[in-house]
Amino acid sequence: MDSERNFAMGMDDSEHIPAGYDGKRAKKAVFRKTIDYNHSSFKYLSLLPPLGMLDCPLNCITAKHIRTSTNKNKCPIFSVCWTPEGRRLITGAASGEFTLWNGLTFNFETILQAHESSIRCMLWSHNEDWLLTADNAGYVKYWQANMNNVKMYQAHKDPIRGCSFCPTDTKFVTCSDDATVRIWDFVRCREERVLRGHGADVRSVAWHPHKSLVISGSKDAQQPIKLWDPKSGESLTTLYVHKNTCTDVQWNRNGNWFLTASRDNLIKLFDVRNLRQDLQTFRGHKKDVMRVAWHPEYESLFASGGADGAMMFWNVGTRTDVGCVEDAHENMIWSLAWHPLGHIIVTGSNDFSTKFWSRNRPGDVIRDAPKVVPGGAVAAPVTGVGYRGGGGGSFRGGHGGG
Repeated sequence: MDSERNFAMGMDDSEHIPAGYDGKRAKKAVFRKTIDYNHSSFKYLSLLPPLGMLDCPLNCITAKHIRTSTNKNKCPIFSVCWTPEGRRLITGAASGEFTLWNGLTFNFETILQAHESSIRCMLWSHNEDWLLTADNAGYVKYWQANMNNVKMYQAHKDPIRGCSFCPTDTKFVTCSDDATVRIWDFVRCREERVLRGHGADVRSVAWHPHKSLVISGSKDAQQPIKLWDPKSGESLTTLYVHKNTCTDVQWNRNGNWFLTASRDNLIKLFDVRNLRQDLQTFRGHKKDVMRVAWHPEYESLFASGGADGAMMFWNVGTRTDVGCVEDAHENMIWSLAWHPLGHIIVTGSNDFSTKFWSRNRPGDVIRDAPKVVPGGAVAAPVTGVGYRGGGGGSFRGGHGGG
C-alpha cells in the first residue's frame, strides 16, 4: 500500500532508502547470558561476591550449570585456568591448542597452537606476569599476558604432569612420568635440583605458598607421597596413606593444610605441623578422585572432580559432602579452576567439553524427575537452592544460596 501511495504521489521508493544501504536485512540482536559480578543490585538479592560473605562458605556451592563450551577440533581438555583478573578462561587441550573464552558471556574469543603435543598443566606466577605451561613431550613454555611466547625448552624427556611456582617466582618445580621432581631457575632457565625417590610416575606437585617446602604425589605404592626440601634436594618424610595412585596434591593458602587425592576414591586432609595422622578423610566419590581445588576466598571449602564425571563440594569439618553434581561430565574430569572471585568454577573433561558452573539464584527450581505421590498425582517442582537438570548434571545437597 505504501508503494502504491508513493506511486500515485509521484514519489519513488528509492527516495526513502538511506544512503549506503546494501540491501541486506538487519540482523536481530543476540543477547548472551552474562554473569555480571559488578552489578550494584546483587546486594539486594543476597548475591554478594564471596569476599562479601566470608562467614558463609556454603554460599559458594557452584552447582548451577551455565554453559558448555566445545572446540571445533574435539579432544580432551587437560588443563583450565583463569587469567589473573578473571576476564578470560584459557583451556589447554590434547591437541596442544590454547582456547580463550570470555569470562562474562562465556563465548569463544580466540584459539592458537601453543604446543605441538598435549598441554598437561598451566599456571600463572604469583606476580601475575607470566603463564607457565608444560606438555606431553616434556617441554615448558613461558607466556606473557598477551599470549606472546618468549621461551621454550625441554625440562623432561617424558610427559610433565604438574608444575608449581615458589613464593618469590624465581624458581618453579615440575614433576614427570620419568619418576623425578625437578627444581628450575625461572630466569636462567636452568635445572638446579633433581629430586629422586619415587619409583614410578610422579602425578602431582605443589610448592608451599610461603616456605621452602615441596610436596609430590606418585603412582608408586612404595613411595606414594613425599615432602622435600628444595634447597638440599633431600626427602623430609614419606606418607603412606593411600592404597592407590596419588593423583593430586594441593596446599591451602593458610600454609598449614594440604589435600591429597587418590585413585582409591578418597581425599585426605593433613596438617603439616602434625603428620602422624590425617585431620580428615573425605568419602563420597564412587570412582577415582582426579583433581581437587581450594576455594580462593573460603579457607575451608574445596571442590573435587572424579573419573566418573562427578563434581563434589566439601567443607572442612563436615563429615559428608555439602554438594554434588553426580553427572557433571560424561567422562573423567581432568581439571578444575575457580574464578579469582570464587563465584564460578570451570571443569575440563575427557568428554571434550569445558563447563561453567555458577551459584544458584534465590527461587531456583530443583528440576528433578517427576515424583508420583500417593493417589497417582505428580508432585510439583520444589523451589529452593538445589539444582538438577539442564544437561548440567544432578545436584544433591541442601546448602547453597546466593
